[in-house]
Amino acid sequence: MTSITATPGAPTAIRDATTATYAAFIGAGFAFASWASRIPQVRDRLELDPAGLGLVLFATAAGSLLALPLSGPLVTRIGSSRTVAAVAILLGVGLAVAALGSLVGVVPVVIGLFLLGFANGAWDVGMNVQATVVEQRLGRSIMARFHAGFSLGTVAGALLGAAMVALRVPVAVHLPAVAALVVASTVWQARRFVADHDGSAPDDPGQAPRVGALTAWREPRTLLIGVFVLAFAFTEGVGNDWISVAAIDGHHVRAALGTLAFAAFLTAMTIGRWFGPALLDRHGRTAVVRVLALIGIAGVALFVFGPSPASAFAGTLLWGLGASLGFPVGMSAGGDDPRRAAARVSVIASIGYCAFLAGPPTIGFLGDHLTVLRALTVVSAVLGVAALIAGAVRPLPATRSASGASTGPPASQRTGLAGHRPTNPPGPGEALR
Repeated sequence: MTSITATPGAPTAIRDATTATYAAFIGAGFAFASWASRIPQVRDRLELDPAGLGLVLFATAAGSLLALPLSGPLVTRIGSSRTVAAVAILLGVGLAVAALGSLVGVVPVVIGLFLLGFANGAWDVGMNVQATVVEQRLGRSIMARFHAGFSLGTVAGALLGAAMVALRVPVAVHLPAVAALVVASTVWQARRFVADHDGSAPDDPGQAPRVGALTAWREPRTLLIGVFVLAFAFTEGVGNDWISVAAIDGHHVRAALGTLAFAAFLTAMTIGRWFGPALLDRHGRTAVVRVLALIGIAGVALFVFGPSPASAFAGTLLWGLGASLGFPVGMSAGGDDPRRAAARVSVIASIGYCAFLAGPPTIGFLGDHLTVLRALTVVSAVLGVAALIAGAVRPLPATRSASGASTGPPASQRTGLAGHRPTNPPGPGEALR
């Protein structure tokens, strides 16, 4: 990818792209949480034990992991706009198949979840690449707020799911309706994305995707950021998949309250992501995510070992707050150099999504031996690893393209997030970035 500078008329285009990017994140979160909010009902209908449920959820992670290595070259070749629009349709199909398949048996649900996961993986890379482009053009930290949009979508999806459970609306009615709404809105909004690069570089478009992807897989910083994202993705994913189940089975609350515990977790993540950028600019990426990791560890412990449902709800709030910024900070770190953002984001997401591959069967296996509630303690250990390697997400120093334009992260990120100022003086267009 090439350096992006402001052009005449760009403010309107960037405003539209910012709104469209928020819409893409919100739609992805709404679709995912709508599914996650109905997992207990699908489990009961299919009569699955914890290990069986873990294997069914594994299909989503498998689809994502297959999509992610292909997404970087795909986004670089056809652009984030076309990618997100295409996979939104596929996600809608997968969600509807999983919902209707729950009336038939396990196999159609697994097929639907595989399609859902494949689409979600490609959607994730596409919208994060667009988010890095918008962040570069705006010249300030905003990635976490895009992810707050995702969390806002998950809160809305979870609350709607809780209402559907309380009203006894069938899964096969609820989720296909969600699929139709998400597809229609996302395809329309993706048309407002800005180009992923300005097209001024002389790179051969046929070669750039292959070289970029291979190079990114050999970069130690990119790989370490991937492990960091994996730890936070595991923390977030386990919460998404298992909080409602653990609340119902472990704390013996009613189904609707179990779904509300899931909604509380998502609400805390949304708050952390919305207010996080100011903390990141002021204190730096590394310090903030380390503190949040410790908060997450405390939250998991309170949820698992709390003596009452009220303390468990408090634990879900701390857990969600602790998990809030790790994933978006990792994506932002991957996009520090916009020329390689697609390849690096694809690699980081591919590693991070291994958490969604390992999470469901790990918790399911441990749940059969320790109960699902006690199995969640593994999240604390994973967050400890994230705190230890958080230094990897420090922003890159500013570099220069052949045209003299800065290709590093926005100035606000290099001063506040890196903890130091760039060694090079401001270049052309720097004030706009």
